[in-house]
Amino acid sequence: MKFRPRHGLSRRILGAAALATLTLLSTGAMAQSWPNKPVKLIVPAGAGAAPDVIARLLGERLSQAWGQGVVVDNRPGAGGIPGMSALARSPNDGYTIGFVPAAMGTITPLVYKNPQFNPDSDLTSVATIGTSPLVMVANATSGINTLQDLARFSRANAGKANFAAPQPNSLPHLAGEMVNKAGNMGMTAVPYQAPPAALAGLLGGDVLMTTDGIPGLIGQIKSGRLKGLAVTSAQRLPGLDIPTVAETYPGYEAIGWFQIIVPAGTPAAVIDKLNADVNRITNAPDMVARLNDMGVYPRADSPAVAREFFATQQRAMKKLVTDLGVQPQ
Repeated sequence: MKFRPRHGLSRRILGAAALATLTLLSTGAMAQSWPNKPVKLIVPAGAGAAPDVIARLLGERLSQAWGQGVVVDNRPGAGGIPGMSALARSPNDGYTIGFVPAAMGTITPLVYKNPQFNPDSDLTSVATIGTSPLVMVANATSGINTLQDLARFSRANAGKANFAAPQPNSLPHLAGEMVNKAGNMGMTAVPYQAPPAALAGLLGGDVLMTTDGIPGLIGQIKSGRLKGLAVTSAQRLPGLDIPTVAETYPGYEAIGWFQIIVPAGTPAAVIDKLNADVNRITNAPDMVARLNDMGVYPRADSPAVAREFFATQQRAMKKLVTDLGVQPQ
């Protein structure tokens, strides 16, 4: 029996193969040509804040690598909602990317009733710039040198002990609440609008302790005005003779981090190129040194690992918010 080809089927198969080939070619061409115009980098924090400083440093290096401008667009306020919602609504063509701190990506959706963005459906992680542990500090003149000292003082002064909450429901605030609860200290959180105001309150003797990123406090620690009580990472940090919270309260960890995040649906070729360029820049020896000085420890995650890291941090923050009984506002 002779086999007679089904010409319609053959044409469909050939057509599908041609379409797949064209798709691969266009994807490859996109990866090679992107970016061919300036890229907007949304930062959901104010100019001069730690995220802005790091984002501008990265943006400068990316601009040099691409031969295209990288325009930093600061969108501060309301837990990062203006910036995050703007990123979520942006075209997914690769020309708008976001520099996202931990709290804006994983805490804001939990503590605001209407965050105006959904990190799971609206956004996708591209690369993890690095982790940024926090440090808990006391005024060096207070006589509080350890977390145990803080716990003893707080229990002996029930109803009077307090700690600064830089930006209510921020990561530094919740990290302080975690220690307060773990040590059964009974301290009261005193809200401040921003970390610099909380630091001023601590130095002025208005509060016993505050928590913030290392860049904002390391100068005062080195000058002797502040005493580093503990870092919030699981391990001690190189170059800092400060114990971890976990050494006193096992299992404790609360780290900040920064990711490059883009609108959902951004082409995979763009994501892969952006990931490779970001990882190459942030892991260059001179950049590692600069980031380390700012308390940021670079990673080199693939897009898949960056997404899984984000999901893991989401779960950790959800547990934290639930354990602390934080109600959305």
